[in-house]
Amino acid sequence: MLIRTSINSKECVPTLAMDFLTVAQRAAIASYPWIGKGDKNAADGAGTEAMRNQMNLIDMNGRIVIGEGEMDEAPMLYIGEELGTGNGPEVDIAVDPVEGTSLMAKGQDNSLVVLAAATKGSLLHAPDMYMKKIAVGPKAKGAINIDASLTENMKSVAKALGKDVTELTVMIQDRPRHHDLIQQVFAAGARVKLFSDGDVTGAIATAIEEMDIDILVGTGGAPEGVIAAAALKCLGGDFQAKLVPQNQEEFDRCIQMGLTDPEKVLTIDEIVKSDDCFFVATGITDGALLKGVRKKEAGVMLTHSFIAIGGSIKNFQFIEARH
Repeated sequence: MLIRTSINSKECVPTLAMDFLTVAQRAAIASYPWIGKGDKNAADGAGTEAMRNQMNLIDMNGRIVIGEGEMDEAPMLYIGEELGTGNGPEVDIAVDPVEGTSLMAKGQDNSLVVLAAATKGSLLHAPDMYMKKIAVGPKAKGAINIDASLTENMKSVAKALGKDVTELTVMIQDRPRHHDLIQQVFAAGARVKLFSDGDVTGAIATAIEEMDIDILVGTGGAPEGVIAAAALKCLGGDFQAKLVPQNQEEFDRCIQMGLTDPEKVLTIDEIVKSDDCFFVATGITDGALLKGVRKKEAGVMLTHSFIAIGGSIKNFQFIEARH
């Protein structure tokens, strides 16, 4: 496998993170044949199977804390599933074998494989429900308050970045529920960048200067929120969230998962308790962050991945690989 790295790369990357890079690459390649075929479940299943098989080869005691369902919903990677050889470090794992399944099924951009891991007991056990989120990069760390209005947050972030509010770009998912947020951006004279699905990329974009995104805000999936928070923890950014139970059943589910106050503000350090964490993504289709899988002659496959390491390393890399 030929690897080319760029941007803040270092020679020494923790072995486990590189093992997970292989997992993401294999999952993306397995999903590739389903691009544009209209069957998102088949695509998700192919990615899941490749992910599970590869993770079971890794020397670790891994446990899924953010997955795609409960034990009776296998073959999805279910919450509580144990992975790895049983030898090695104990880790919490958060996965989304195909973020943007609908995008991929329609042959659209911005579908990718995402994984995050941290030392055992570090990742929030978030149920699959809505989560209100706000994310920023390192320069605006400490400048956000999810209980404040977006207008107030824009003023605070602009001050931290040394910008005028009108120079900000705010990324928001294009949904009717976000109409008020979009109007607040317009009223402030700032720029909106709308996206259709998959907010993990948007959260990461706030921490990568070249992507020119200052804030990600909106309500989306809680599992994706935990994965995004892990990525931003590695990148030195900031993230706040609040779960949004839609009914009593969802509220009770939070209690069952140990969240005694389901609607409290969750800081990045409460969502990802340890600095010993990492995040990996591999593109399936082309997107703002990564290029998609490409098939060349003689069965050669090209992948484009992103890996961010927390702890004392605080490093991220873009990796192009030939398989």
